[in-house]
Amino acid sequence: MRDRETKIEIPAQRSFSVKMTRNNVAVFFLAAAIAIPALAQSGADNYKSKCLMCHGVDGLGATPAGKAMKAASFKDPAIVNSPDAALIAIVKSGKNKMPEYGDKLSADQIKSVIAYIRTLQK
Repeated sequence: MRDRETKIEIPAQRSFSVKMTRNNVAVFFLAAAIAIPALAQSGADNYKSKCLMCHGVDGLGATPAGKAMKAASFKDPAIVNSPDAALIAIVKSGKNKMPEYGDKLSADQIKSVIAYIRTLQK
């Protein structure tokens, strides 16, 4: 009986493009995991840096600066029922004693602040 030679084949390494694709997918998901929470927080962060002093933590405008400036309460039915576009215009251009932020915040940042304000109205 003749011994059969057993050949053990070593699998070929994956091609470079497959490795790169897997690496690209991993990098994409890592970047998304970092960026998505940052975007979600940007509305709150921008609110804290630009609006909090007058409108307060709760959005009622009951801070000393808010009372002095007659800041609007975000729970006022007129503001609750205002469309986002109207609030965006106010943030961009200012209203009464409120300064304009159109040159300080990007359009996306303003939208995220409005989204955060909507959470205060609940």
